[in-house]
Amino acid sequence: MDERRTVKVSKYLSKHLRHQPERIGITLDENGWVSVETLLSAAALHGFAISRAELDHVVTVNDKRRFTVESGGAADVDGDRIRANQGHTVAVDLDLPPTEPPAYLYHGTVARVMDAIRAEGLRPMARHHVHLSPDRETATRVGARRGRPLVLTVDAGAMHRAGHVFRVSANGVWLADAVPPEFLRLRD
Repeated sequence: MDERRTVKVSKYLSKHLRHQPERIGITLDENGWVSVETLLSAAALHGFAISRAELDHVVTVNDKRRFTVESGGAADVDGDRIRANQGHTVAVDLDLPPTEPPAYLYHGTVARVMDAIRAEGLRPMARHHVHLSPDRETATRVGARRGRPLVLTVDAGAMHRAGHVFRVSANGVWLADAVPPEFLRLRD
């Protein structure tokens, strides 16, 4: 599968597994899962046929590991099912246990939003959680998607000691409900 097709399929899956499942007539379960067969059939019916091999390729090679395919699952699911690992704007419970974070996590952003971040901290905006990176390099790549990146350091250890809950998704993205400004500093 060529790179352009891989990106196109990945974006299509993200759109429908994270944000607009109803646009192709699928329903995610409470934890964000849908059967692979249902997804592939719905995509084909809506003019974007994806083969099982293409789907497996995207799940396997995506450097952000955005999706998980699982065999079996709930009793009402036959065969494999798929979900996005995080980043949903639709209501799902990823059923991720609270996890003690490392001492520091990182968030990539851009200068134009720094005044709001200084005043309000990091908020999930349209998503359910604030996404945090385990290293500066990943946070830099995330911030670069919107312009010249700035990397914020999150004192996750202090937040955890203050009672804030962290969860980590299957692809290593750390999730928090919010990050108050007192736990943030601009990378030195």
